[in-house]
Amino acid sequence: MSLRINDIAPDFTADTTEGPVSFHEWIGDGWAVLFSHPKNFTPVCTTELGYMAGLLPEFVRRNTKILGISVDPVESHHKWKADIEKVSGNKVSYPMIGDPTLAVAKLYDMLPAEAGDSCEGRTPADNATVRTVYIVGPDKRIKLQLTYPMTTGRNFDEILRALDSIQLTAKHQVATPAQWKQGEDVIVTAAVSDEDAETRFGGFTRVLPYLRTTAQPQG
Repeated sequence: MSLRINDIAPDFTADTTEGPVSFHEWIGDGWAVLFSHPKNFTPVCTTELGYMAGLLPEFVRRNTKILGISVDPVESHHKWKADIEKVSGNKVSYPMIGDPTLAVAKLYDMLPAEAGDSCEGRTPADNATVRTVYIVGPDKRIKLQLTYPMTTGRNFDEILRALDSIQLTAKHQVATPAQWKQGEDVIVTAAVSDEDAETRFGGFTRVLPYLRTTAQPQG
C-alpha cells in the first residue's frame, strides 16, 4: 500500500554507517529527514549526499536528524563517503542505511515486492524509484514526501524551507504562502476567528474575505 502524508512512517531496524538504527527510537522526540538513493557511486547522488552533509548544522538547529539510504551494503557506503567528501568538501557524519536485501525500499513502497531480495546485479535504472525524501515528525507521521527522477538533483534548501514551514504550522494555527521564507508573513488559518487572531497574533491584514495574513509568530 502506498504511503501518504500523515501516515505513520513504517518502523524498521537496519545497519548503518554509524551502527544499527531502530528508526522510531532513533527519531526520539525530534524530527527526521530520510532520503533515498538508487545506488552508490552515482554522480547525482554523490553531490546530494555531500550537500546534505554541509547542511547538517542547519538541521541540527531545527532538532532534526538526517538519515540516508541506498540499497547497497554499509561497507560500500564507507568507501563512497571518500568520493562524497572529495566532491563536496563535506564529511558525511550522518548515518547511511545499508539495504542490500531491499527490505526498507520495499517497506516504503519505493520498490515493488517482486523486485527480489538482493541488490546484487541491479543497476541504478532498476532502482530508479528509490529517490524519495521523507520528513517525519516527532509523532512518527510522514509530514512531506518528494520523489525526484535520477537525472534531477534534489533542492535540499527547499527541504529545509519546507521543514521550517511544517514546524511553524505544527506549533501555531497558521499556514505559509507560496515562496514563503523564515521571517515573512504567514496566513491565518480558517480555524482561527478574527477575535482569536487579534489575541493570538496581535492583529492581521485581510487581503481577501478568505485570506488573512499576519507576522510570523515567534517562539
